[in-house]
This record gives sequence, structure tokens and C-alpha cells, in this order.
Amino acid sequence: MKKIPEPNQKTQRSTSLDRLFDELIPEKNASISFSKTVSESDVYLFAGITGDLHPNHVDQAYMQGTAYGERIAHGALIVGYCSAASTRFCERLQRQYDGVVLVSYGYDRIRFIKPVLFADTITVSYRLDRIIAKEAKLFSEVKVRNQRNELVAVMTHILKVLKDSPTDD
Repeated sequence: MKKIPEPNQKTQRSTSLDRLFDELIPEKNASISFSKTVSESDVYLFAGITGDLHPNHVDQAYMQGTAYGERIAHGALIVGYCSAASTRFCERLQRQYDGVVLVSYGYDRIRFIKPVLFADTITVSYRLDRIIAKEAKLFSEVKVRNQRNELVAVMTHILKVLKDSPTDD
């Protein structure tokens, strides 16, 4: 089983896309996790940047009268944390396969199963699920759990593998 190296490990580099598709095995050697405590300032900054000032996110008095009873984080903010996990996944692969460029092709089947509340600590589990080499796409299963291990969101992330970038060799 081939392990994706940690950031401080030396790796043998190659510019071959074929090597990436030949060596990368879904579910066995390609996963990462990312944890973050969702703060009130995270939500307010996100609301200000995006303009999404819906009472669900910024009005405690309003939310006390709902089934949630308190403010909830934006779903798009949670997807942003999933993007942070994807970035770490890509950085590992790009160190291992020098010259390979990975870009987000999009997210599919996004579902917000439970609310993420202020002060919840979420953990994003990002795992390569399948590869379509002829389309140069990697599909990853993304699951988000809170500190109580409750599943709060799921989605599929698609990465597009671009041709090798020029190297200085």
C-alpha cells in the first residue's frame, strides 16, 4: 500500500501523468482530514464577504424562535472548509507527482444533513473514491462530522488533472 507522504517527507518526483493514474489507488492510499472550530467571527466574516446576511446566520433572537434554537453556519462556508481539505490533498499529490496540476472541477450531490452551530468543531474527511483516467478526473468522497461524530454534510468533489506543468530540469 502506497502512502501519500506528509509535508516534511522527501518524495521521489516525476512529471508523468501516467504514473499518477497507475499508482493512485482509490480507498487505499489517498485520504486526508481537516478540522476546524466554527467561530462566530468565521460566520460573520463569511456573511460580510458574500452578502449572505440571512437571519439564520446572524440573528440570534430570530433563530431562538425556530426549530434550531440558535444561529447556524452557512452551508457554503462548510463547503469552503471542504475545499481546505481538498487543497491539502492536492498539495500532497503535487509533491509526489511533480508537475501535475490539479484544479477543482466542482462539487456534486452536496447535502447538509444537520446544522453546524457556532462553536462546533467539524472534521472534514476527504477520500479518493474513483478515478476516470481517460477524462483525467479524480472523484473524492467528502464527509463532514461534528464533535459529537454526527454526520452534518456529504458531497462528492471532482478534481481535474491537467497536463504536466513545465519544470526547470
